[in-house]
Amino acid sequence: MIERYTLPEMGALWSEQNKFQKWLDVEIAVCEVHAEMGTIPRDALEQIKARAQFSVQRINEIEKTTNHDVIAFTTNLAESIGEASRFVHYGLTSSDVVDTANALLLRDAADILLKKVDTLIEILKRRALEFKNTPQVGRTHGIHAEPTSFGLTFALWHDEMRRNRERLQRAREAVAVGKISGAVGAFAHLDPSVEESVCARLGLKAAPVSTQVIQRDIYAEYLSTLAIIASSLDKFALNVRHWQRTEVREAQERFTKGQKGSSAMPHKRNPIISERICGIARVIRANSIVGLENVALWHERDISHSSAERVVLADSSIALDYILQKAIGLIDGLVVYAERMLENLRATKGLIFSGQLLLALTNKGLSRETAYELVQRNAMRVWDEDRDFQELVKADEDIKAQLSAAEIDRIFSLDHYLRNIDAIYRRVGIV
Repeated sequence: MIERYTLPEMGALWSEQNKFQKWLDVEIAVCEVHAEMGTIPRDALEQIKARAQFSVQRINEIEKTTNHDVIAFTTNLAESIGEASRFVHYGLTSSDVVDTANALLLRDAADILLKKVDTLIEILKRRALEFKNTPQVGRTHGIHAEPTSFGLTFALWHDEMRRNRERLQRAREAVAVGKISGAVGAFAHLDPSVEESVCARLGLKAAPVSTQVIQRDIYAEYLSTLAIIASSLDKFALNVRHWQRTEVREAQERFTKGQKGSSAMPHKRNPIISERICGIARVIRANSIVGLENVALWHERDISHSSAERVVLADSSIALDYILQKAIGLIDGLVVYAERMLENLRATKGLIFSGQLLLALTNKGLSRETAYELVQRNAMRVWDEDRDFQELVKADEDIKAQLSAAEIDRIFSLDHYLRNIDAIYRRVGIV
């Protein structure tokens, strides 16, 4: 069973230490390309690579004076490198480093998320197969509708998460783009070949065109994709919350030994994980709005996006990683009460078969309007008089004139409603 969320992988990715390391990776890659082109001396490159190091604490200390994090970073590098540091950041603007490093961070974050999406997809497939033939009442508007398969819910979610995987893969490719094009993106101090070589070294695409920054529709796509995935998890968890309601009790979160549901009511088993997923999904959706707001920047670039991105890029990635892990544990450990599902199927005393009865009467030659009236008048007696629908139908002279008792019995059979489940599973690719 996979339950516990481990912060280190995604949390460490977004640490200050790793952020500055990615900045250094970009700076070193630029120096390597310069050395290959003869722009800077080869021995200077070796000195830079051998001596370059930084301290988060020292960078923060310098920034108190400079009020500029990239300058604080390069100043700290100069302290360790010495004379060759004059070749560091050669021809660059701050966003060349920051945006290209962001591409590395976002690409790596997407890779972590993709692994968890894959795990959830496999669990959904397994549970879909496990409950393929488990009948459950379907609900529309919260009201009992017709019988369905409980496993079909997991097949539906499986299909949705495969679409989410495709979205996330596309977003990963979209954000894996760097730029080394200078202060306004016009390559005033560097040849475009430098950008192409640096990005290739880092495993990134070079932006075909940029201003001082990578255009923020790319980040908006990433954040929006995370919001869509979070909304899917929200949907899944909301269903679990419904199933766990006392009046429904068709499935529930695993309740472990020693777990407590309420400080005041010892009997409680609350869907706390599902509620947590739903709550955090709201935060991720809200963060996507920030990404959309950051698309429009003044002229070549302002800095209004930067402060917000320092929050939402890390927070959305970490938050989705967290609720993906929780969703994995939730679905993997979901406790299912198949007998309760049968009880709920019987709760409306046969009303869930009204649609099939309607079709059977129309197949006998009655108009749809007439057939509907015959079925509905008996259905309303079930609601109002707490009667059994099948018994009322068999006693109705107008219906008896059209259908035999044996035909009515077949209409009130679950088998008819589940006969195409295998076909749906084949279409989804779950076999």
